[in-house]
This record gives sequence, C-alpha cells and structure tokens, in this order.
Amino acid sequence: MYRVELTYIPVPLLLPAFYFLVSASMLLDKENGEPFGSVVLLTDVTDNLKFKKEMNRLDRLNIIGEMAAGIGHEVRNPMTTVRGFLQYFVLKDEFKKHRASFDLMIEELDRANSIITEFLSLAKNKTVERHPININNLIKNILPLLQADALRLGHEIVYMEEPTHEIYADEKEIRQCILNLVRNGLEAMKTNGTIYIKTLEQNEKVFLTVIDQGECIPSTIMDKIGTPFFTTKDNGTGLGLAVCYRIAERHNAKLEVKTGPEGSEFSLVFIPIK
Repeated sequence: MYRVELTYIPVPLLLPAFYFLVSASMLLDKENGEPFGSVVLLTDVTDNLKFKKEMNRLDRLNIIGEMAAGIGHEVRNPMTTVRGFLQYFVLKDEFKKHRASFDLMIEELDRANSIITEFLSLAKNKTVERHPININNLIKNILPLLQADALRLGHEIVYMEEPTHEIYADEKEIRQCILNLVRNGLEAMKTNGTIYIKTLEQNEKVFLTVIDQGECIPSTIMDKIGTPFFTTKDNGTGLGLAVCYRIAERHNAKLEVKTGPEGSEFSLVFIPIK
C-alpha cells in the first residue's frame, strides 16, 4: 500500500479560507498487487492554523510593545521641549518673517507626536480603565464624526444596530479602535463606496463589525495584517490595525478578518456582561 501526504491546502473558493490536512492511500489487491481503489482523508486544521497565526501576531506585538514602553516617553520628552521653544520664538518680533517655517516645524512635531501616541498604544501593560459600556451608544456618539470623514472622501456610512448587552471595556480604547477600522475601510474604497457598521449579539458574544466595499485583500497581505509598521498606503504608519489587535487583546476580545471580491469585514468580538 502506497501513501502520499499533502499538508495545509487552502480551498480558494471559500471565504474565509479553510485548510485541510490531506492524507491519500492507494488500496492494493493482496493476491496480485493491483490497485483497486483509494482512500482520501481530509482533516480540518483551519482552527489550528488560525491559533498559530494569532500567537505569532501577538508575539510580534509584544516585542514592539516592549520597545514602545521603553523608548516612547524618552523620545516624546525632548520633542515637547523643542515644541515649547518653537512656540516661544514664534512670538518674538525678530522671527515674524519666519512664522511660516516655525508653524511647519510645530505641525511636523505634532504629527510625530501622534505617531508616538499610537506607538505607545502597543504597550502590553498600558493602563486601561474598563467599565460597563453600551457599544451602540458609543457608536452613536462618534457617528457624526465618521460620517463627516466619509462625506469628505465621497463615501457614505450605514449603521445597522441590534440590541446587545453591555461589555466591560475602556471607552476611549474602543472608540479609537472603531475610528481606525472605519477610516481604514474608507481609504480602501474608491469614490461612492459604502461602509456598513453592524452590531449584534449571537452565541453569547457581542459583535461589532465594519464592512467596506474595497478590493479583496491578497492572501500575501492577509498574513501581514496587524503587523506593526506594515502598510500599503503611501502616507500610512502601519500602526492602525496593530493598535486594534492590541486593544482587542487587552479586552479579552478578538479581531476577526474576512475578505472577498465585494469587500472586507473586520469584526470585534466581545464577551458581554450578563
């Protein structure tokens, strides 16, 4: 009897992809040794691979998070001093003709500071203040801001809510995560696209899902999603989704990603308070 093994074969027509361990054996006649059939065994290893990928992703985040905690504040402190002196000099009469240059330097320092703020969000031991919140109320509070962003880019946002139990979370962190996911979706679409924000409770879990109508994410990029500083945007920092993954981890939640020809779907999955 001959035996052939193939491992980790994706089924490309299914979204999300499923992976199987394929074991094929040929059946031989005992008397003449001629083959008369075969047996193929498929073992679903999708969950195992997802777990391994998630652990690798968290390991990378932990390394970057430790760096963030170690150097983030040390970099921000001298930047604050430089910004303070620039603000002081720009008020002096002798520097009025250089006002535009000073304003540009202050603007660039503020941009660098915002990147450091995102960088510090990757720290695993960042202090969070969790308390019961209603995810629908949180979305409604920031919906005007999201709709303004969408309108500016020629898109629209459709909010579809269902009643859910409260979750135990840091409101500022979840707000930041929603903003990151929606803005990523807006930037992934061409003009006249729609972002769908959905909430629901199913199987004793609360889902917050952001769906865009952008192009399908290539499999080579899917494996790198959430990797700090990886980006396909010309002006991106590559920290937005990495921060979302870290926020989900701090809240004992999951960030699940699906993609297809009609767009991509990012879901935050929480354990509700009952």
